[in-house]
Amino acid sequence: MSHEHGAAPKVRDPVCGMSIDPATAKGGRIHYKEVDYYFCSQGCADKFRASPEKYLSPAPAAPEAAAVIYTCPMHPQIRQMGPGFCPICGMALEPVNPALETDQRELRDMTRRFWIGLALTIPVFVSTTAREFAGIAPAAVTLLQWLEFALTTPIVLWAAWSFFVRGWAGFRNLHPNMFSLIALGVATAYVSSGVTLIIGLGATTHIYFEAAAVIVTLVLLGQVFELRARTRTGAAVRALLNLAPKQVRRRTASGEETVPLSAVAKGDVLVVRPGEAVPVDGSVLEGESAVDESMLTGESLPVTKTPGAKVTGGTLNGQGMLVMRAERIGAETMLAKIVALVAEAQRSRAPTQALADAVSAWFVPAVIVIAIAAFAVWYVFGPEPRFGFALVAAVAVLIIACPCALGLATPMSVMVAVGKGAQAGVLVRNAQSLERLAAADALVIDKTGTVTEGKPKVIAVRAAAGANENEVLALAAALEAKSAHPLAQAIEAAAKEKSLPLPAIEKFESITGQGLKALTNGKIVLVGRPELLTSNGVDPAPLKEAAETLRGQGATAVFVASDGRLVGIVAAKDPMRARARELLDSLSTDGMSITLATGDAEATARAIAREAGLDNVIASQTPQSKAEMVRKLHAQGHVVAFAGDGVNDAPALAAADVSIAMGTGSDAAIEAAGLTLLKGDLSALVRARKLARGAVTNMKQNLFFAFVYNALGIPVAAGVLYPFTGMLLSPMIAAAAMSLSSVSVIANALRLRSLRL
Repeated sequence: MSHEHGAAPKVRDPVCGMSIDPATAKGGRIHYKEVDYYFCSQGCADKFRASPEKYLSPAPAAPEAAAVIYTCPMHPQIRQMGPGFCPICGMALEPVNPALETDQRELRDMTRRFWIGLALTIPVFVSTTAREFAGIAPAAVTLLQWLEFALTTPIVLWAAWSFFVRGWAGFRNLHPNMFSLIALGVATAYVSSGVTLIIGLGATTHIYFEAAAVIVTLVLLGQVFELRARTRTGAAVRALLNLAPKQVRRRTASGEETVPLSAVAKGDVLVVRPGEAVPVDGSVLEGESAVDESMLTGESLPVTKTPGAKVTGGTLNGQGMLVMRAERIGAETMLAKIVALVAEAQRSRAPTQALADAVSAWFVPAVIVIAIAAFAVWYVFGPEPRFGFALVAAVAVLIIACPCALGLATPMSVMVAVGKGAQAGVLVRNAQSLERLAAADALVIDKTGTVTEGKPKVIAVRAAAGANENEVLALAAALEAKSAHPLAQAIEAAAKEKSLPLPAIEKFESITGQGLKALTNGKIVLVGRPELLTSNGVDPAPLKEAAETLRGQGATAVFVASDGRLVGIVAAKDPMRARARELLDSLSTDGMSITLATGDAEATARAIAREAGLDNVIASQTPQSKAEMVRKLHAQGHVVAFAGDGVNDAPALAAADVSIAMGTGSDAAIEAAGLTLLKGDLSALVRARKLARGAVTNMKQNLFFAFVYNALGIPVAAGVLYPFTGMLLSPMIAAAAMSLSSVSVIANALRLRSLRL
């Protein structure tokens, strides 16, 4: 349905089905399940309030424009179905999901109004110039003034109509906004000039039709620039979504067929030819190729994929052909989850925004008061023509003020930074985490999967008296097969390599921070730390010295006991990640005090710390003690970041000021984290720190610009420089400055897209 812009698109009353304009809905608005519904009368609103589900079955009544939820970048609490404008600030709404293309009708409509307004404004401006400077006869002056009135009227009443509707909505909702100020300024210039002309004083009193026309045209131009710039803030997310191919080659019993991506089902066998993008998440069945995962992880080196390897949708296949099985499709794919997470994060509010919110609450009323005061001072104390000077000052103050520049300062930076991070393998859950990471001065990192690769290998097995190494390894592997810890996988792999039969186990129990316990052939088997054995009446002393020797080499030693006696130990070492020391040095140089926290024994922890170049290391940590250590650092005044990847890291992640999960880790760690590093290594952590610093710097630049702009612009518009320069700021120049202010803030935020991570 077509509609006049300036009001939101027509919507259907969900109760009676009447098509209504949200701006004039007599029944008001009800916010239900994150969507705004509008009503033609109070009766319909009351019926909906009493039984909303009755009127939303089988599906919510959506606006005719689109069935997509839109929100305001400055006021994310405003949500409605379909495009429109924010009732608080008047800005055009955007899709909640930045992966969706913003509705372009607003931009097209503003562009059309601008060009038509410009075509009418040019002769108005030429006529005014001719009257002022060409010495035209009084009769001709009056004729030209009526011509200006005729040309300015459609500019004000049609081209600027959206400004009046949005400005009035702001007053009606007790949230006067930028458009309220523009509407007041334009109306004041137009109405005062029209009245002056009609009552016959045009020949002796200055009229300001050219000011009204030029102001409207310049503001429309600013809106066009702003809308175009805002569409670019979600470009990074849309680029991610476009990584997945639109068409897929599927292998069937009768051969290969090309089908749309939406037709792929779990279990389908897909063919990925050289140079093509992997369509969905799955496993390689045939072939070998190097896959470029940089678009998701930020890691530039391709990863070799062979049969059995996992592949992720959106990554780019290299020179070889791969045959894969689809395992996760649609919203289940990593790419879809990234887009959803980024969409949510881009709408989150940074703590810095609180300052702008506090100022915005009184900004427009204060500007109106200043405009009235400027008018009064000029009218009472100013030189002749007093009314003309007073009107110019008041209109200039109203027009130059721009609360949108303040409101957009941090949301635009957050949107661009979160999208940039997603392309670099850094997923930001909320803007608060980004801001806190920039301020963090203490970093606590888990060892396994963070400093080390998280893929340990068994390097030694030691048997106690009366036992043999195969027995030790088999018992340990039987219990560890029930665990998801990387060390367990290493022990299980070592047993499989020797083709050892694993005994059946019963009553399996995982004791957090201690180890594993189970029944095997009626005997209690213990696998874990020496404290676990001691608490169950088993003396680990005979092998403690051997364990200490292995720990001194950076290995983790696991004790094994059966039927109340010590059986042996299994030692595994987790290799250090490539460039770990270099990257940790980089973080330390950036002002972060780094502490290695691990559940390993003291000797193992210190060996790893030496290799990583770290001085601060705390060993034998339980999940609770890691969290307590984070709280202790926080109490000392530090802003603490914690990076980990295991289930046992979840308490510490929750306690930290900013929590960072390695994307290769457990779901529990990722769910508890404010940031997730998809590559799961320290290089991604360095990129995250650079992103956070860059984003916060950009926010501060935007806020500084917005504050300084208004702090200087409003007094200048009011005429404080007149005693020194003899000139007043033209409302037309004020309009140009106001239009450029929001565009400048957005343009500065877009610079984050080129930030080098």
